[in-house]
Amino acid sequence: MKIASRVLVLAAVLALPTTVLAQTEASANHRALAAGYKALMVCSALHTARAAGAERTVASVEANELVGIYPELQSLVGAMKVEMAGDLVTVAWDQAAPPRVATWTDGRGCVIEPMGYVPGAAPERAPLARRASAPDLPTARPKGNARALEAAVGLAFDQGFGAGTNTTGVVVMQGGKRVAERYAADFGPNTPQRTWSVAKSLAGTVIGAAVQRGELDVKAPAAIANWSRPGDPRAAITVDALMRMASGLTSDTAGNRTDALYFGGTAADEQAPGWPLLAPVGTVYRYANNDTLLAVMAAASTFEAHPPAELFDTLGMTHTWAETDWCGNYILSSQVWTTARDLARFGQLYLQDGMWEGERILPQGWRDYVTAPAGPQPPTGDFGYGATFWLLNRSEGVPADTFAAFGNRGQYVVIVPSRQVVIVRRGEDPAGKPFDVAAFARSVLESLD
Repeated sequence: MKIASRVLVLAAVLALPTTVLAQTEASANHRALAAGYKALMVCSALHTARAAGAERTVASVEANELVGIYPELQSLVGAMKVEMAGDLVTVAWDQAAPPRVATWTDGRGCVIEPMGYVPGAAPERAPLARRASAPDLPTARPKGNARALEAAVGLAFDQGFGAGTNTTGVVVMQGGKRVAERYAADFGPNTPQRTWSVAKSLAGTVIGAAVQRGELDVKAPAAIANWSRPGDPRAAITVDALMRMASGLTSDTAGNRTDALYFGGTAADEQAPGWPLLAPVGTVYRYANNDTLLAVMAAASTFEAHPPAELFDTLGMTHTWAETDWCGNYILSSQVWTTARDLARFGQLYLQDGMWEGERILPQGWRDYVTAPAGPQPPTGDFGYGATFWLLNRSEGVPADTFAAFGNRGQYVVIVPSRQVVIVRRGEDPAGKPFDVAAFARSVLESLD
């Protein structure tokens, strides 16, 4: 089915008149990506909110998720019109080409279809059964200075930790209980947002659950079919090296730009495996989406019996959707939609060292593993790196055991085992307007006993 669908897509593109292709060549890619960006963002925001019992509008998405995005796409998305019909969201980008299409499937989330896709061309995706909503985590008054905590949270919403930032939600956990929570207009406890690279830490947790079940060894070479030919040096890359951003591979760009996959409709198994090895495995740190995508691909054989949603449902993260590409590969480098409360549960799992309601979800010592700076470290910046988690071990006024999941546009889950504290901050920060997460964590921690 995969091959047949790709042939159909290629035929649709080749059918475009040559004159049209010539006239639009310079900007066609940006316009197609912008339309894909808007279609997917609107699809995921509106449908996950509805499924979680909340409500979003296209206008709200345009005012939050679609503001301050990549400059080459920002100038295009505003004029693009969204059309919605059932589970489909379409955005036109060229009179001679099919519109970009995002498709919702219950339990699975939204998929951005490939460029040139015509609705009905792909096989129908089966819904994924999910657990009913779990009882929420308990609440309590904070142990410490409640007014100082309220002030610290308020500063996050008043741009006190970064001019021009847009905080949409904050949850603070202390001793397993919610002691602070606040949301911006258009957002609330049941409003999912895209995690961006917080998904990488979720990926590390999904991998950890597979290790606990005895289905995966992170020290073993990653099972990537593309590297199985005799003589391919990439066959030596371990899952551990991928989790530590130390594969030695190059990629299209370091960091978060994997546009062809995220918004263009390229499949992960096309995007990630083909890059050449430039450095010995485990010797060079290079932050790249492809390393996480490859680590997830190495665990893919476990997903039929144990999809990521199984782990989320076990933790009561029933308002969390791990989305895939159009071929069914999980995009756990970025494309998860979830709520601040669900991320608080995720952080609490690590405070409990991988235990949940008396069951061991992660291997004993997994927290120590993901927070150990055992591989090469980022050459610049204020934070170290473990295995899919950032380390706040260099941040003044923050306990040295603090670690965190970081995501684009200001997504943060800060975990402080020595203080039994989890701090979740959600945002839609425009590009170039960073939120000072270390200062926020320090301010919150100073208010708590």
